[in-house]
Amino acid sequence: MFFPFKDDNPSLKSPYVTLGIIILNVIIYFFSISGGLYNFQTIVINYGLIPTELIHMQNLYSSPAVHPITTIFTSMFLHANLSHLVGNMWYLWIFGDNVEDFLGHFNFLLFYIAGGICAALIHTMFNPTSTMPVIGASGAVSAVLGAYMLLYPNARVYVLFFFIFIFRIFTMPAAILIGFWIFFQIINGLTSLGAGQQLGGVAWFAHIGGFFYGLYLIKFVLKSRMRYNKLEF
Repeated sequence: MFFPFKDDNPSLKSPYVTLGIIILNVIIYFFSISGGLYNFQTIVINYGLIPTELIHMQNLYSSPAVHPITTIFTSMFLHANLSHLVGNMWYLWIFGDNVEDFLGHFNFLLFYIAGGICAALIHTMFNPTSTMPVIGASGAVSAVLGAYMLLYPNARVYVLFFFIFIFRIFTMPAAILIGFWIFFQIINGLTSLGAGQQLGGVAWFAHIGGFFYGLYLIKFVLKSRMRYNKLEF
């Protein structure tokens, strides 16, 4: 198994927004589990994204907490368990600071939220009849990965490889690491379509949608900045 744990791409500014998002997700997670399993399940049903609710703009359950369209936003701050939370926040910590550096604090916040929204909509498009709540920051974090891959393809990422009793640390370019990751998401996404369900409970198309949103938005920003620089004299 491969596990990235840092990069050699220091940011020039303090990543206030990245850190703030991580802290907020941690607080919400521990609050959501503090009332026990039943309370947690109620929160997931009320604030998680349920595709068929979004398609029909109607709650499936009585006593809904929020309108289905609001869950596009609320779902990205909930996590199923501690490993789900740590995995998402770890990737955000490694790659988010540099993307925030490039976009600026406020623009990065907008970029992150829009990435999560885009991921939720793509997941819904591919699973319109699903009644399974979807939660997690994976879609927004995937947007960060897409942006990082385009901005810093040659940045070296330190990776821990471990298999049974074998442990190795090595570096690889970000483009290879993230490229392998998105390839894995696409393969599993296509497999889940063939199976007629979300394979393993993972919202693969949310990851894919978030990633390509990040990739193309940053590409647009880069082109806009190039055009602007040409106008300067």
